[in-house]
Order: sequence, then structure tokens, then C-alpha cells
Amino acid sequence: MATHLASIDRRTFLALAASACVAPAAPSTSLGHPRSPTGDDGPLFLGARLNHGGHEVAVIDEYGSDRLVLPVPARGHSFAIDAVRRRAVAFGRAPGRFAVAFDIDGGSKPHAIAPPADRHFFGHGAFTPDGRWLLATENDYEAGRGAVGIYDAGKGFARIGEIASGGIGPHEVVLLGDGRTLCVANGGIQTHPDYGGQKLNLDTMQPGLAYIDCETGDLTEQAFLAPALNQLSIRHLAVDAQGTVWFGCQYQGEPAQRPPLIGRHRRGREPELFAGPGETLKAMNNFVGSVALDVSGEIVATSSPLGGLIAFWDAATGRHLGHRELADGCGVAPLERHHVLATSGRGAVTDLTPGSTAHIVEPAPDTPAWDNHLRRIG
Repeated sequence: MATHLASIDRRTFLALAASACVAPAAPSTSLGHPRSPTGDDGPLFLGARLNHGGHEVAVIDEYGSDRLVLPVPARGHSFAIDAVRRRAVAFGRAPGRFAVAFDIDGGSKPHAIAPPADRHFFGHGAFTPDGRWLLATENDYEAGRGAVGIYDAGKGFARIGEIASGGIGPHEVVLLGDGRTLCVANGGIQTHPDYGGQKLNLDTMQPGLAYIDCETGDLTEQAFLAPALNQLSIRHLAVDAQGTVWFGCQYQGEPAQRPPLIGRHRRGREPELFAGPGETLKAMNNFVGSVALDVSGEIVATSSPLGGLIAFWDAATGRHLGHRELADGCGVAPLERHHVLATSGRGAVTDLTPGSTAHIVEPAPDTPAWDNHLRRIG
């Protein structure tokens, strides 16, 4: 069954990829942020979305205007970005059966990437600094373990091997500032395509962070949550100005319980967790969908689409700095100092900062609906 799904998605994708286009300048979908009057070069962002019934990934500017649109066969999730070489890889949402490498400026044809028949993508990946290797989190579901697949970008993204992820259910992976250490969020949830979305090991979960030398494949450090928090699945990551890894969690235990959902890990220490105010924690509904830093690395933004809010945290102290309500808001990416750009499943593309009280207006009903993640290019 897995092989059949992989081949269908690949054929469908190849047909869709042929229609990839650089989109003309579109009316802004931004909210609370005017479109640039000059059209000058500014930061660009990547997101997956649903647009008039079709799935696509898009390169947009900070005002929500399309720069490139690429159709994909199913829901996209997140991206690996090689900013120096102006290329990216979009991954399908788990259990992902497709990925696509493409030129950010639309200068070449996109390239389809399929996982092996006995693997699927978890929706995240990273390039090594030299752009040679694409590293993608994968599910080795027959063995019940996580893997990081290694794809050779110079050979058509051929899969040339893998590294053990150090746990089960690896989700996001980030590269640390030394250019060779990967940090993998092993969410701890065992799944298998034959059982759909069923979570097979909730009682024995062991979420944690694994640090891996991507040049040697060696596991250099692991950090686990306390046994009492074994159902607090670590999912998403960001690295602050000091090289500390921040993580966001999704709780798999009793819905009435309210464990902290935000944490950070400094190498050689135990993970720290931050709950924030009780009303904010309750509103987040046991679910963090994305984590990002502002460009200074001083402020952490965490989204909760189930709670309809973006919460902000001081990276130095873990202090809660407030939150902004954004219905079905999930994608967050650095915009400028103490500002993030956020997207929502209702079509919002908006500038958010902890101290702002600006009203966010609901977009038009036919606005593209953004999926979980927004990534800044460079």
C-alpha cells in the first residue's frame, strides 16, 4: 500500500509541477500591514496553502503579494531552504509522500523527490551549509523508529543514506550555528500508514531532543522531558541568538490537564519549560503549531491555531510578553526586530509584535488559506 501511494503522488506531482509559474503581482492579502508602494526588494517568505480547492506552495513578500506559485498534489507543510543558492524544498504534510525542490526565483523547473517505499516524510528538513545535502525527517514505520534521510542535491536529490534520529516520530530538524550539528525534535509518537492517524504508543512515549553530528552521523547529546511529561510531544524548533534551542509541544494526555507547552534547551543542561499566565496556557488548548524567533533572536513567537493566538516570550528569561489573537493562526517567521510575520488558515498575512494593539481584520472569504508554517528565506 505504501508503494502504491508513493507512486501515485509522484505521478500526480510531476503533472502539476509542469504548470509551475511565477505569479504576477497579486492584490495584497495582508492585514494591518500596507503593501509596499515601491515594490522594492525586501524579505521573502515561503508557505503552503489551499487556494480555490487546489494545494500549492507560494513565495510571498512581507505584504502578502505572490512572487512564485507552485502547485503540489496534497497539503504541504514546511520547507528546507538553501538561501545562498536560492532554492528550497517543500515537504508534504505527514505522512508525506512527496517533496519538491524548486528555484525560489522561478529560474528552473521544479524537481520531484519521493521517499523510499517504506518511509514517509514528516514535513521538515534542512540543507547543510554547503548546499550539498538535504536532510529530511522520516518515519521508518516498519521498524518503529525515526530516521533522517540524506539526499544528494548535486545528483538530482538521490537518497544516498540515512541517520538514526535518536527517537520515534522525528518532526522538525534545525541546523545549529556551528554548521554541522543537527537538533531533531523526536515527538515520541509511533504511527504506521496501515493504521491511519492512530497513535500507537501513547503510554510509552519518550519525547526528546537529539543532537547529531551531520558529518559523522554520531549522536552527541540527548535531552528528554521528565517521565511525568512523557505525553508532551516535542514538535517544533527555533534557535535563539545564544544558540539555545526553543521548542513547542503538543500534549497527548488528558485534555483537562494543562502542562507547559513552551521550552528551551541549553546544551549540557536539563530542558526548561515555561507555562506563562494560566489564561494563556488554557487558551492554547494543549497545542503549539509553530515556533520562530524575531530577527534579533531576542523574542520567541509561538502559535496555537487551536487557541487562535500567537504568544511571545523573552528568549533571555522565558518571561511571557503577551499574546495576539489570530484566528487559526499558525505560521510565524522573523520579520524585523521584535516583529514576526504571521499567517492563518483564514488567509491572514500580518505583522505582529508583543506590544501592538492594532485590530486585525478578517480577510475576504476567497483568500488563500495558509497551512501550518511560514519560513523566511535568508
